[in-house]
Order: sequence, then C-alpha cells, then structure tokens
Amino acid sequence: MARSEGSTSLTLIPADEARRILADTPPVGRERVAIGAALGRVLAEPFAAPADLPGERRAVMDGYAVRGADVRGASELWPVVLSVAGTVPMGDVFPRGVGTGEAAAIATGGWLPAGADTVVMIEHIVSLDGGARVEISRAVVPGANIVERGEDLARGAAVLPAGRRLRPQDLAMLATFGVTVVDVRRRPRVAVLSTGNELCDPAETPRPGQVRDANQTALGAQVSAAGCDVTYGGIVPDDASALRRTIARALDEHDGVILSGGSSIGTKDLSADALADLDAPGILFHGIDIRPGKPTLFARAGSKPVVGMPGFPTSSLIVFDAFIRPMLWRLGGEGGRDPWPSRRPARISREHRSVVGREDYLRVRLVERDGGLWADPLPGGSATLSNVVFADGLVRVDTAAPALAAGDPVDVLLY
Repeated sequence: MARSEGSTSLTLIPADEARRILADTPPVGRERVAIGAALGRVLAEPFAAPADLPGERRAVMDGYAVRGADVRGASELWPVVLSVAGTVPMGDVFPRGVGTGEAAAIATGGWLPAGADTVVMIEHIVSLDGGARVEISRAVVPGANIVERGEDLARGAAVLPAGRRLRPQDLAMLATFGVTVVDVRRRPRVAVLSTGNELCDPAETPRPGQVRDANQTALGAQVSAAGCDVTYGGIVPDDASALRRTIARALDEHDGVILSGGSSIGTKDLSADALADLDAPGILFHGIDIRPGKPTLFARAGSKPVVGMPGFPTSSLIVFDAFIRPMLWRLGGEGGRDPWPSRRPARISREHRSVVGREDYLRVRLVERDGGLWADPLPGGSATLSNVVFADGLVRVDTAAPALAAGDPVDVLLY
C-alpha cells in the first residue's frame, strides 16, 4: 500500500512494487553481428546444439587406440603385445580400422579409428621392434581416455538461453558449431542529463551557491557498465519548458532517458511537470518507500523508460544499483539477473532503527575483528558522498524489519 508523507509530499509505493513496475520494461530491437563483435552482447534467440558434440569418438590422451577387450587383462606378469597398425593423422581419419591384436598411435583430440574403443596412455606403453609393436603391462578399462560422440552435448540440447550476455566461453561454443553471425539485442541508447540552476560543469569553478554536477558523470558510467550506449545531455536549467523540450528531443533519438535532480517536491523540482505530457502510459510512480532515494520517479513514453533520479549523488548511486540497473538490463533484453551477484555474510556492528514498510540501504565498511567479519555503517546521510566512496558495499534492511541490533547477521551487497 502506498504511504503518503503529508499533503505536499510524495506518494510512496513499496520497493517491491517499484521493482515489479520496472521489470515490465520491454526490450529494444535486435541486430545481427559477427561473432568477433558479440562479446558482452545479449543473445536475442535461444541456441540449441545443431549436432552432437563431439561428432565422433575422440582421444583425450596421447597414446594408442586399441580394442578394450584386448587390454582388459594386461598386467606386469602377463603383458599384452599388440601390432602397430599405423598413426592416426591429426585433422584426418585413420584410413583403416583397428582389428583384434592391433593398436594405432593417436594424439589428444584425434578421431578414434573404426574398431577401437579405448586409448592406452603413452606412459603405459613400451615400444618394441622399432615401433612395430607395443607392450602394455597395465590393465585398461574399456572406454578409458576417450570422449564418446555426443558426450559433451547431444543434438538439440539447450545451450544458451535468449537474454544471455555472451561470454568468451559462449562464443567458443558458437564457433565450435560454425556460427559466425549472431542475433543479439541492440545496445540500448540512453541519454543522461542533469537539471538545476545550482549546477555547473565539473570543469568550471562554481559561483557562490553552485556545485559541480557529479551525477551526470556517475550515471553515465553506471549506464555504460549496464551495457548501454550513453549520450551526455548536459545541464538543463530550472525551466519547465526547456526541460520538456530537452526530454522530447532525447526521446526522439534514444531508447531511454535518465535525468537527475528535479524529482522531489520543491518549487524548483520540475521533473514531474515536464513528464506529465509524455505519451501514455506516462508517469508510473513518483516516490519509493526507501532510504535514501525516495523521490525517484519513473515514467514510460510508449515503450521508452524515463527516470527521474534524486539530486544527491549518494542517493542517485544507490537507487541506480538497486532499481535502475536491473531495468536497463531488461531494456537490453537481459532479464532475471541478480543485481547483487557478489555478497558476503557479516555482522552489523551497531544498532540501526528503521520504519516498517521502508527499505533502507546502509553504506558499510567490512572489517575483520574478533575472529569474524563485521559491517561497520559509515556516518553521513544522502548528502554525504564520501560514505559510498569508502564503503565496501550496502546492507539492505528489509521492509519488515523495524531495526537491526548490534551483532545481527547481515548480507553485505558488495560494490
């Protein structure tokens, strides 16, 4: 249930409801790229094995390909002597089969000759008669040191799901099956801009009452790390018409827009007014029951997301990691991914009091102390940037928890 904080304040929706709304973001279109350019791209279609892998039996050791029945009883007292029928050529097939009492030299990766079903390691072979025969004095289990046809993957096996961000090993699998071009999602094009008369470019010296714009730099880096192409839209003054025109232009040329500042309820916070004229569905929420970052605004112009971020850099950084990054993954066709894949269990070093229904994010530093790992909350609120710089991660205080007591176990969401 939404929580209101006074007649002039935001109407806060629960954090889980905000996540659900953000998760409905539809993906951008697709394109075909060469496999050499596909690293880090999001697969648009599932990939199934078009053939067995491997396509034939192969040796996984250097040695001799034999019939397993011939060497099953080999021992030092009763060694087995086999005639050498030749050598399996690498990159080609043996021109004849291996018969009873015969062996063929084979290298790792070579295709087993017809009739052979086992490889005896080279270390267990003694060459006789100038290589015309070999002696085996150790029992070898039939089927040893080979990989069967289809043992890695059977034809039709599901390999890579749609929505997978391709890694080097994924590209190796595609290349193994002869795939040279891949259907992937386009990289979303996202415009990032800041609002506020109090802001100046980081290269400028602030006038009295001004601060340098840090959010645009941080958000651009976060958006890029989420797999999107970034356009920096600059600083828009506190003018509703100018902001409306800037957003409209950005939406014409991009798949989404993220603006920082102007999302709260002050007289100069104009984001909600500027977004009120968007194409349907328009503003989907304005306010999340979280700390920091409660004035976060989310809208959609048709299928294109528009986000109004808090003005303080600390709030913006945390809201992006907790809510906006997963939304951008979905925009890029990658869904269901854990936004916090790296976590460490620890104990909170001091009490924290919260409000039931609100989701809190504590900036913490990890410290080894008294034989355990402790999460020390860092001082300062959302207006303090140093506490995210010095933090090792965040502790998320669940909406149902009114407090954490000193010593309570917590999961630290690592940066």
